[in-house]
Amino acid sequence: MVYARAAVNAPDVNDRIRRRALVRIVPYLLVLYFIAYLDRVNISYAALEMRHALGLSDRQYGFGAGIFFVGYFLFEIPGTLLVETWSARGWIARILIGWGLVACAMAFIKTPRQFYWLRFLLGAAEAGFFPGVLVYLSHWFRAEDRARAFALFMLAVPISNVIGAPVSGLLLGVHWAGLAGWRWLFLLEGLPAVLLGVATIFVLTDRPAQARWLTDEERAHLEAELARETVATTTAPGWRPLVSAVARREILLLVLAYFGIVTTSYGFSLWMPTVVKGLTGLSNFQVSMVAMLPYVAGGIWTALSGWSSDRTGERRWHTMAPMLAAGLGLVLGVLTHAPAVGLVALMLVGGGIYGFMPSFWAMPRWFTSGAAGAAAIGLINSTGCLGGFVGPYLVGRLKTGPGDFGAGLEALAATATFAALMVFLVRAPRRLAV
Repeated sequence: MVYARAAVNAPDVNDRIRRRALVRIVPYLLVLYFIAYLDRVNISYAALEMRHALGLSDRQYGFGAGIFFVGYFLFEIPGTLLVETWSARGWIARILIGWGLVACAMAFIKTPRQFYWLRFLLGAAEAGFFPGVLVYLSHWFRAEDRARAFALFMLAVPISNVIGAPVSGLLLGVHWAGLAGWRWLFLLEGLPAVLLGVATIFVLTDRPAQARWLTDEERAHLEAELARETVATTTAPGWRPLVSAVARREILLLVLAYFGIVTTSYGFSLWMPTVVKGLTGLSNFQVSMVAMLPYVAGGIWTALSGWSSDRTGERRWHTMAPMLAAGLGLVLGVLTHAPAVGLVALMLVGGGIYGFMPSFWAMPRWFTSGAAGAAAIGLINSTGCLGGFVGPYLVGRLKTGPGDFGAGLEALAATATFAALMVFLVRAPRRLAV
């Protein structure tokens, strides 16, 4: 009878629930991801001074920047499953406090080995956050609404770079209490994660049944809608069905696609300030201002892509087009040194490496749900994020001389194109195909 009552005026109820969830949940999650991504990539700005202070070579910096994703990989799937089966707010709070403390500790490193260990621990501490939030959002949004919700959440990535770039550039110029600016950068950008971790316990709600900000009718309706979706993709209990669901062809293709585009994304973002400074000779602050431009493009493309993908119901081409644009931008960056074309190239890469995300992350739930769905998202994100180790290391490894990043950028263009090809091979279920 609860399901029957919830079906009354379904379109109106769906719209009302979606609006309330978008206002109540997504902005806070966006702030959390903003802090997470800032702590993950501020190394690219700190490197402008830190590499000299610690005596890091190109290969050592590339290795240390990328080893974050090794720790991330090892602890990702267990963390994602805990969001599905235990408490989302409890686990997300633990992640925030853990990574905030490690991020602050980065301010006190003195040797390359300490740099490696703390980057590894930062990845381990943050593991489970991003895919865990995607699983958490699937508890609040129907399949046809998720790309829009994902897009709003993922706007944190370009926003963190747009805001973080000039802030990081300014902090590099300070020298307070005997600490260099790059050390203050780590310390001041790590503390908010600890504070927000405590706040998360009081702000987030685990499941719709506990949401006091929804009416009884809205709670019943949302739970019924999500239950119907789960029936279509659920697996039998036990480990064998779960492994079978995760190992299916489409999930593995998404793993490969994500590995390719993450290789491109982090190879680009963690080296971009160094590349721009080497090619232009600009000051640290000027470099940080130029570095904002691709992320402005990324934010615009992410928002438009999520809206368009939900409106049309199309996912694959909304995912492939940004990946191909990123590859094109990198090729342009290699072929020309004209400033105007270089700016266009930066915008294409920035738009591409972020614009794919809303439609991409709506696809895994085509094939799995429940614990299997959480494990699939964790597998895609953790294995794919190993590209975050490969990309930065690859660029450093392929650098043949001062300012010569051509071979590295060509390699990143190839991985973006590979990612698009893997998405092209994914077959949407017939009930969802467009």
